[in-house]
Amino acid sequence: MKTETTPYRRRTTGEWMRRAFTTVAAVMIFGGSSVLACPVCFGAAETSMIDGAKLGVLVMLAVLFAVQGVFVAFFLYLRKRAKRIADIELDTEWSELQEAPRTS
Repeated sequence: MKTETTPYRRRTTGEWMRRAFTTVAAVMIFGGSSVLACPVCFGAAETSMIDGAKLGVLVMLAVLFAVQGVFVAFFLYLRKRAKRIADIELDTEWSELQEAPRTS
């Protein structure tokens, strides 16, 4: 019985980690500082491109907080509505108990 073997062998976690560390170290050593910066803002001072990126981040944060605020408000509304309905049901049940004839 002949078993098929693939030409590729599975790498262990240690081999992956060693390879990743070697790659990162090579890029950091031989790449220089230009690897760490994007090509648009490398070496640039305060430009309109950077200001636009900052404004974009602020707009995305504003949208995020607005959506989270709507979720919180919705769940607070549901809690308030459930409490109001429970109070109405409790009042209805209490009034029915008060009107029930007493048998002794």
